[in-house]
Amino acid sequence: MKLIDILSEGFDSSQWEAKGYELPKFDIQAVAKKTHDEPTWVHFGGGNIFRAFPASILNDALNTGKYDRGVIVAETFDYEVIDKAYTPYQNLSLAVSLCSNGTIEKKVIASVTESLKADPQFPDWQRLVEVFRAPSLQMISFTITEKGYTYNEADLARGLSPVFAMGKVCALLLERFNAGALPLTVQSMDNCSHNGDKVKAGVMAYAERWVADGLVPASFLAYLQDEQKITFPWSMIDKITPRPHSKVQEMLAQDGFEDNMFLETEKHTFTAPFVNAEEVQYLVIEDNYTNGRPPLDLGGALYTTRETVDQVETMKVTTCLNPLHTAMSIYGVMLGYMLISAEMADEDLRPFVQKIGYIEAMPVVTDPGVLNPYEFIGDVINKRLPNPFMPDAPQRISTDTSQKLPIRFGETIKKYVARGLDKSNLVLIPLTLAGYARFLKALDDNLEPFSPSSDPKLDELMAIVAPLEIGKPDQDWSPLKQLYSRADIFGTDLYEAGLGEQIEGMVKELYAGKGAVRATLHKYTQAR
Repeated sequence: MKLIDILSEGFDSSQWEAKGYELPKFDIQAVAKKTHDEPTWVHFGGGNIFRAFPASILNDALNTGKYDRGVIVAETFDYEVIDKAYTPYQNLSLAVSLCSNGTIEKKVIASVTESLKADPQFPDWQRLVEVFRAPSLQMISFTITEKGYTYNEADLARGLSPVFAMGKVCALLLERFNAGALPLTVQSMDNCSHNGDKVKAGVMAYAERWVADGLVPASFLAYLQDEQKITFPWSMIDKITPRPHSKVQEMLAQDGFEDNMFLETEKHTFTAPFVNAEEVQYLVIEDNYTNGRPPLDLGGALYTTRETVDQVETMKVTTCLNPLHTAMSIYGVMLGYMLISAEMADEDLRPFVQKIGYIEAMPVVTDPGVLNPYEFIGDVINKRLPNPFMPDAPQRISTDTSQKLPIRFGETIKKYVARGLDKSNLVLIPLTLAGYARFLKALDDNLEPFSPSSDPKLDELMAIVAPLEIGKPDQDWSPLKQLYSRADIFGTDLYEAGLGEQIEGMVKELYAGKGAVRATLHKYTQAR
């Protein structure tokens, strides 16, 4: 069985369906024709997250029979992705959902109708110009990573022939302006806070420079700044899409699915005709469109206000997901774990993160309404963290911990203080922060050395705890005061917050000797 088999005349779907493959329920050729003639959506970034999520939920929307347009993908960085992962398969792909029970779900994605190389050196550019000049175009979107929104003086100085993605997008928006100042929404779907502002800053930088250099009229900049014409909504996206998994490849091969090979480009993009991703997903979008929008809500996207998008982002980053990851990474490394999923079977680590989420963080969560915080944490603990397909390691997640602590824990502590909440409720969050002082010794619970993950402040912070010795209760503990009064690391001076002495006491327990990390963790997690 091959992907393009489904486009063949006389195609027999029964053998695919018998093996659990969900096939498109819409007329693929009719949708492609309609999209070519009256395009509504262009997406920049043809990577795995796009195929596994935005393209997949559009596929679901098309399956309802209530919509008739697909998406045109444009790749701005690695053009081999088009040549290797799209063109040979006529833009079809297989989305594989990795379920926490160890099974997989398989869905053929046919919502991508064209795949283009977004650069003037390719003939595809003229097609993009044509699409951008189409009155029917409603939205352009992005999954190009946060780095993709950057620009520099050299590229700004290239004028109307930029190399960076934001410059190319600005050039295409100039085409839309020249076609009659047509309305459009510019929608980031990248996993970064206030993502709409990032794409807006990039586009505006080029437009302002081009106006200043006399390359375009000032009315072009005014067009981009007119929210009746152009909008840059925020969104919150959450779905883990790891590299193609060898276990998935084996399972597909056993099915007789032939398009199961791994592909690596010269730019080291790892892709395949299939894309595997966790089963849980969230896409919350600010509903601020000027020319209509594709009905992605038919596939599960949530449209709401900017304030609600921000609340969902805050809920995820400061209470319901990211803090649990960091707590697990600090202790997971010290306890010798190599996989987050394996940590979730640990009798101390599982209740550790459960209680941080449900008991300690929940009192400061603002319920955004569109997503229930308790259900969100439930998915994290029961489906996401234990997923055996997820290769995430505590060593990777502990990268840049000093940069993460002020947001992931400091915000919760500051809210406890500001709202006058009972800080005696905080036990395991202080234990997490106490664990960081032990982590900085770079010795695991068996007192064997490990290499901490990269962190811009690692050397500086390790130097603070360097005088402290493990297994020496009667020593000068004053370095802890130097560490835990650092608001730049913890988001607040923890002594002023009323937690410094409590954390110091926990650090002394963690420093007691070999096995003290496990003993201390067990003591506090089982006591609650």
